Amino acid sequence: MTPPLLPPRSLVGMIHVGALPGSPSSRRAVREIVAAAAHEASVLANAGFEACIVENMHDRPYVNAPHAAATIATMTACTHAVRTAAPGLVCGVQVLSFGHIEALAVALATESSFIRVENFVYAHVADEGLLANAAAGDLLRTRKNWGAENIRVMCDIKKKHASHALTADLSIADAAHAAEFFGADGLIVTGLFTGSPVSQADLTATRAGSSLPVWVGSGADASQLPHLFQHADALIVGSSIKHTGVWDQPLDPARCVQLVAARDALGSAR
Repeated sequence: MTPPLLPPRSLVGMIHVGALPGSPSSRRAVREIVAAAAHEASVLANAGFEACIVENMHDRPYVNAPHAAATIATMTACTHAVRTAAPGLVCGVQVLSFGHIEALAVALATESSFIRVENFVYAHVADEGLLANAAAGDLLRTRKNWGAENIRVMCDIKKKHASHALTADLSIADAAHAAEFFGADGLIVTGLFTGSPVSQADLTATRAGSSLPVWVGSGADASQLPHLFQHADALIVGSSIKHTGVWDQPLDPARCVQLVAARDALGSAR
């Protein structure tokens, strides 16, 4: 059996890198974007987080792959800087949108541990448009061809910022089962939007529908930790640890420390 990527009750901090070259909000030089990402990695590591995800969320509105060479080059530079600044953090990569192959390439080049994939199984309609093809088949073949099978694939199911009318006859437990059947390494459950709390019923059903690790992917804050960790192995946190609790603000070191302290106060189940 493959050992778990993270210990129980882990915290995964989002590093939302600045808008990359060519995106509508791009304002800063690449060196500034890279330096900011490295700084946020240090903040997370010093606070006691176990992992991070480097993501280009500021590139909204998103476009689907294939992505520009400048996007991949800058994401690689940012992720390398994160790995250097905080080598103890387990590092993941996500490229929005539908950028699973690009994320795998960045992870391979930077010796990162996992990627986050939003469209591993089933089609759906996201706010960037129709994601008509599931990523699993192409992604896992590419991972095999590149000799990158050490890079885990953490998969969103019934992902946020999307309509699931196309798969309305399938429960979230059905989606969890399908992702496991197709070779996912772990599952991510979210609310409807960034910062939205996860439904406890969805989290419970996902845990019941699969033997894979289950992570919460949105809306986690200190007040929710006791009930979230009843069914989740890790929490991805990207809003509550920012200044004012809004995802597009810089990391707030005090909020990061407070969240870790709240997790540690739960006891010794780790």
